[in-house]
Amino acid sequence: MSGSTARFQAIQAVTKYQALSEPLNFAATTMAEVFGSNVFSTKVMKDRLPKSVFKSVMKTIESGEPLDPAVADTVAAAMKDWAIEKGATHYAHVFYPLTGLTAEKHDSFLAPDGLGGAVNEFSGSALTQGEPDASSFPSGGIRATFEARGYTAWDVTSPAYILENLNGTTLVIPTAFFSWTGEALDKKTPLLRSMKALNTQAQRVLKLFGHKNIPLVTASAGPEQEYFLIDRNFFFARPDLINAGRTLFGAMPPKGQEFCDQYFGAIPDRVLACMLETERELFKLGVPVKTRHNEVAPSQYEIAPIYENANVAADHQQLLMLTLKKVAAKYGLECLLHEKPFAGVNGSGKHLNWSLGNAVQGNLLDPGKTPHENMQFLVFCAAVIRAVHKHSALLRAVVAHAGNDHRLGANEAPPAIISIFLGEQLADVFEQIKKSGSASSSKQAGLMNVGVDTLPPLPKDAGDRNRTSPFAFTGNKFEFRAVGSSQSLSGPLVALNTIMTESLDYIATELEKSTGGDPAKLASSVQTLLKSIINEHGSVVFNGDGYSEEWHAEAKKRGLPNNKQTIDALPAITDPAVVSMMEKYKVLTPREVASREEIYFEQYVLTLNVEARITHEIAKTIIYPAAVRYQSELAAASANCKAAGVDFDAALLIKLSGLIKTLNEKTAALEHLNEEGGHGGHGVSNPKKAAERCALKVKPAMDAVRAVVDELETIVADDHWPLPTYQEMLFIK
Repeated sequence: MSGSTARFQAIQAVTKYQALSEPLNFAATTMAEVFGSNVFSTKVMKDRLPKSVFKSVMKTIESGEPLDPAVADTVAAAMKDWAIEKGATHYAHVFYPLTGLTAEKHDSFLAPDGLGGAVNEFSGSALTQGEPDASSFPSGGIRATFEARGYTAWDVTSPAYILENLNGTTLVIPTAFFSWTGEALDKKTPLLRSMKALNTQAQRVLKLFGHKNIPLVTASAGPEQEYFLIDRNFFFARPDLINAGRTLFGAMPPKGQEFCDQYFGAIPDRVLACMLETERELFKLGVPVKTRHNEVAPSQYEIAPIYENANVAADHQQLLMLTLKKVAAKYGLECLLHEKPFAGVNGSGKHLNWSLGNAVQGNLLDPGKTPHENMQFLVFCAAVIRAVHKHSALLRAVVAHAGNDHRLGANEAPPAIISIFLGEQLADVFEQIKKSGSASSSKQAGLMNVGVDTLPPLPKDAGDRNRTSPFAFTGNKFEFRAVGSSQSLSGPLVALNTIMTESLDYIATELEKSTGGDPAKLASSVQTLLKSIINEHGSVVFNGDGYSEEWHAEAKKRGLPNNKQTIDALPAITDPAVVSMMEKYKVLTPREVASREEIYFEQYVLTLNVEARITHEIAKTIIYPAAVRYQSELAAASANCKAAGVDFDAALLIKLSGLIKTLNEKTAALEHLNEEGGHGGHGVSNPKKAAERCALKVKPAMDAVRAVVDELETIVADDHWPLPTYQEMLFIK
């Protein structure tokens, strides 16, 4: 079968798509009944655990107190009985290694009873600790290949749940993953440490404002997940999508997103059916998804939950990505989570909405109606401004990877320059503080009358939004818009929590000194401190167009870093100030920090190596033969015309022949780089140097091959072209 035949068969299969399963009956069971039905939730624990055990577990969850080991057996027994009632035969410790993906180790409940039968067993020790192999996961030099022992530890703050499969169910227990030496090998452990540190410093500040018996202060997160859905027939006809998650070739279609008709457009029926089932599955798992809509690019969509405890939100985000891909396959669709699966159209991010607070003091980033009078809010907001300014390079580093390089800095995503958008109201308040040391007014919201009698007056916010800012205040939270769509939330959350911890520590220390414990001095001390912070760190605030060239020049004058590529950004992870901060607040040891920089460079190299090899393979074995077949057809037509004494315009043949020659040259150059560089990745002696080579040599060589192939696509006869095109993948549903 020729490539073009496979392509046409894919198109035919898409246009004749039939649903693979019966429609779901949403009327039979309400969403309220479905929500959390597969979660070992607080309600389930309250119903099934003895009162004393329940209280002990809730103290750990709600107050951050150490888990009492004595309760583990009781919890395990209740969890096992609940899971078996749900049809579970196995339990799995799920953890989040430094691949950024999800890992699971499954064990059966069954154990021989010595009489030829079996019984279900699940002890407290089996619940609290597991032992997967640590040597097969990236460790950045923390563990050698022969040092295989690693442990998983039950994270009681993230609820266990039931994972359904066609042939049964599994009890899934969220865990932390660390080495035999006690060093973190995962994304969860540092996140939990950072949340502990954040609570400590936030409580210090709140005590200065007269609060007593302060509950645990937690970071909250609400990520907006963007993704593409394309038909799987197209996906399997594209080796680049299968191997790299993005198209390495593809000419722009005649119509893209320039009409702005995709954004919030009507959702196609097949896609909506997929979305509805995805949401139903997520509701079962207690994931509070709220919003769905068409995104800017054709075949691009978004799903967003409401805010949760940051640790739970990170776990739920991993579940969300897995569920999106799993359910999409049922509808003959492939979910693409890469940041830039299609060149020339909008890429995908995962906008991370972040705040902090607790049940008593509420959201500490809520300004209220008169923020100039809300001294506590201004202190916490100033802490964010200081933190982002001091550690903007770190924030850029934690979103740096090969996929995001295709997105950041383009006029579709935030620039690589990390700045803060405060909005008109807060910018005005802080400008008053900068000038006089205090603020006397806040710009007020009003009502918007649109001139239609049948429409009610609408409440109007005190300021507009800015979609070009990488870190924007959006009413009562900050939105970190630079996070990539395929990323784990944990890395960005660890960075945000830790830099905020350092900033709150600074503020608490300064206020403790200046007030000497006298509440009467607090107001004047806060005014002095706020003015100092905004004078020293206010240069990070920018409310204008982040896409403009003028901003790039202005940011340089302000001393804001502009690390455009992963290779420029990642070294900030091991900056001495970052290492010292992570160690001081016991989030990461110096060795753990160094390991992460090494792993992220390794992953960059591995990604580029895979892309380079598949680029070469497709160009040489798929595109070149197709172009030569068309060249032969044109040459035969030319010869036949000459034999018949008929003129033949050879311009296309000449152009095609030139492109084929150039393709061979560019492919050979890439092949040489591939052979010269080897496989790289894990164990490479100098990951940073290997990454620089990939960025500066391999990537341009790939782009050079792509440029030729994309031009060939525009002139090779359609019945010869072997790969599904952008026009087909993005517009044929």
